[in-house]
Amino acid sequence: MAELESRDTVVLAYSGGMDTSCILVWLIDQGYNVLAYLANIGQDEDFEAARIKALRLGATKVIVEDLREEFVQGFLWPAVQANAIYERRYYLGTSLARPCIARRQVEFARSENAQFLAHGATGKVKNIPLPISPKSPWSMDSNLMHISYEGGPLEDPWVTPNKDMYLRTKDPTESPNQPDELEIEFENGVPVCVTNHVDGTRKDSAVDLFLYVDFIGSKHGVGRDDIIENRFTGMKSRGVYETPGGTILLAAHLDLEGMTMDREMWRIKESLGRQFSEQVYNGYWFSPEGSFVRNCLAISQKDISGTVCVSLFKGHVSIMRRKSLHALYKEELVSMDLPGDYDPIDASGFIRINAVRLKEYSRLCERNGEE
Repeated sequence: MAELESRDTVVLAYSGGMDTSCILVWLIDQGYNVLAYLANIGQDEDFEAARIKALRLGATKVIVEDLREEFVQGFLWPAVQANAIYERRYYLGTSLARPCIARRQVEFARSENAQFLAHGATGKVKNIPLPISPKSPWSMDSNLMHISYEGGPLEDPWVTPNKDMYLRTKDPTESPNQPDELEIEFENGVPVCVTNHVDGTRKDSAVDLFLYVDFIGSKHGVGRDDIIENRFTGMKSRGVYETPGGTILLAAHLDLEGMTMDREMWRIKESLGRQFSEQVYNGYWFSPEGSFVRNCLAISQKDISGTVCVSLFKGHVSIMRRKSLHALYKEELVSMDLPGDYDPIDASGFIRINAVRLKEYSRLCERNGEE
């Protein structure tokens, strides 16, 4: 590596945790002038303490910025619209936060005429205060969307997570014996209002809405998961997650789509949602394919408006009812009691046409001695 000059400045995405504290000291040892960028995306953090810690470790400047509104509006809501769940289980809490932070980190670096960007890399160096202990020997990441736990004893997939590990959600076995019922309103696939039928609480601003749904979900033990997932690098890793708010909102949104989206369009949209999840997980938010998929998903949401009522109880999200002015569901058409536009006699032609392919397949199997 070429000899560094004292003017070489790097902006480090800093959290105050193990990874970023280690890399901050390492960068200083390499001769860099380090500016720390700390984003508030809803993590349970003493931001002033983190700022002081970064300065004590050698950072020459620390910026703390509140990105909660931007995180919800620009990243969490598109994830809800996409029904984004990586490998059908991970709600992408950490993955969605990264592009939100990175965009503002780049803007800060440009304003400071910095030459380099950096982020955390796991390691143990120097005498650095770290938020781990014998009682919690794992790495955690927290934001509005979730808390994740990795490393330490969790690296053994046969180890059951300690009940005391979970910081956000109530143990479902110890959660309230009476459910909460939330009525969630959507416009163009985006949550715009939530009302609690039990006590009448109503929230209609983006951050407050998400925080409230997350709080009620946490109370009922919703959103815990223990996953073996496939990393982009080819290895498998184990993560334990708490995602109460995201779990509830995605379940309600998926149900509303079932009522308001055409079948063939839904099949295409489901494929796009999987691509969205993989792009976010693999770090391709800022890519031509990422932009294309998000634009397509946004178009798919133009009629996804309505209300879904969910019940939260003992770790479960149950859909209770739904309504929409854009519903493609037609009671008269599917009713067993009411006359409608569908004539059962029409089914005979449909069956004969559909059977052409299956008859040929059956003939081929019979010729080859297959069942």
